[in-house]
Amino acid sequence: MDSWEIVGIIFIILTPIAGFLGFYITKKLIEKQLRDNPPISEDQIRTMFLAMGRKPSEKQIKTVMNSMRNPSHKNKKKK
Repeated sequence: MDSWEIVGIIFIILTPIAGFLGFYITKKLIEKQLRDNPPISEDQIRTMFLAMGRKPSEKQIKTVMNSMRNPSHKNKKKK
């Protein structure tokens, strides 16, 4: 067996493993980033309520933020 054949076999075996690991690590990092820094802030929620003509209480704002941070388990079970 030639040394190039061994290198080729190792390359064929390691490429899918590296691809899977890269995908998995990237997915976890993005999920953590979105959890720590949600794409919407409390000020944006407050502005949205005011645009609808409602004066939001702090409890309503916290409820909306918590619902965005902790999605219901029903949605995960459907997927």
